[in-house]
Amino acid sequence: MSVEKLQLVTESTQPRWGYTMEELASAPMVYREDLYAGKTVLVTGGGSGFGRAMTFLFARLGAQVVIAGRKAEKLEATREGVERLLGLKTVTTQAMTIRDPEACAALITDTVQRLGGLDLLVNNAGGQYPQAAIDFTPKGWHAVIETNLTGTFYMMQAAARAWRDAGRPGSIVNIVANVWRGMPQVAHTCAARAGVIYLSKTLATEWAPLKIRVNCVSPGSIRSEGLNVYEPEVAAKFADTNPMRTLGDAYDVGQAVAYLGAPSGKFITGEVLVVDGGNNQWGDVWPAGKPAYFEV
Repeated sequence: MSVEKLQLVTESTQPRWGYTMEELASAPMVYREDLYAGKTVLVTGGGSGFGRAMTFLFARLGAQVVIAGRKAEKLEATREGVERLLGLKTVTTQAMTIRDPEACAALITDTVQRLGGLDLLVNNAGGQYPQAAIDFTPKGWHAVIETNLTGTFYMMQAAARAWRDAGRPGSIVNIVANVWRGMPQVAHTCAARAGVIYLSKTLATEWAPLKIRVNCVSPGSIRSEGLNVYEPEVAAKFADTNPMRTLGDAYDVGQAVAYLGAPSGKFITGEVLVVDGGNNQWGDVWPAGKPAYFEV
């Protein structure tokens, strides 16, 4: 089965976007299976979407994988899926919120103590909802900013402190978004993700003496569970938001992260790897539907 032929998950007659764990367990990889052998990878938001795909990918590449997120049942379902389908008992879970700096520090400390270290932190946790910015409430704005920007920083800082104190190198990859032409109808996440990008560039310089690399991966329209938050007719149009006129898949994102975290990325820091089919060059994304004013 090719990656391009990964099928949509369906529930009754309502289309649901995403992949089954069986598909994630068998999708082809471009890397050798021992690429991450002996390494420990921590993925936030690891129970669903990109995070679940990366959990399967890094487990298949030989890593010990720690996945964190707010919902223990999603994390456990992913862990059980890896064990059942791959025969690997290399995934551990921790329910927590990245909006709590003490929980972030405790997660990093526990990972290092239990597994002997941490090699790659993937900040994948986050979320947003489509809405006109003029209608944002203070609560809604702060929820997105605190999760996508502040929570990401808490995780980065906790990991960097652990690597500094242990005298060990480390690598961070942050999942962001295509912010270069703005993101109408999700202005809160645009602001947060832009903040993460330039925070990452800044810390890549500050932490270079510590041998800590910091990079970002910016997905475009990906065939994943994230599309389920949109109206079906809107989600179906996402394939037309790039010149390739198709959707990427979750392993496109995961393998980009793996490239940056592996020795292949050893001379890359402060960069953004864009995985979007050319969307940042051409194509409009209107997650709540394009207003009539812009229909030209």
